[in-house]
Amino acid sequence: MMILFLKILHIAVAVFLILVVLLQTGKGAEMGAAFGGSSQTLFGGAGPAGFMAKLTTTAAICFMLTSLGLAYMSSTSSRNMGIEVPTTQAPVTLPGETGAGQVPEEAVPESSAPTSATPETAGTEGQ
Repeated sequence: MMILFLKILHIAVAVFLILVVLLQTGKGAEMGAAFGGSSQTLFGGAGPAGFMAKLTTTAAICFMLTSLGLAYMSSTSSRNMGIEVPTTQAPVTLPGETGAGQVPEEAVPESSAPTSATPETAGTEGQ
């Protein structure tokens, strides 16, 4: 239940952070206002830059905290479920050895063994 709340909060903070970044004015916005554009200041002359910067920083910190919280909860929930990751490799069998899925050559029946043509019978096969 807690992880669901944290996921929803994380998505909300991510969307809010995107909107806050997109609402900020660019560095070259003052030049447009100097040549006849209208200056629309909602918070005063220097107010929006400081306010928006603080809002962006707060949203970024919340985003990082929810990311760390989700990562921590994900790692602890996998440990609690008893999921174990194997750390050893499977044994390697060499070509001459009999492994777990191989059948020794002595156990292969004669009827299924491939036949090879000997030099004496090689010329008589087509006759």
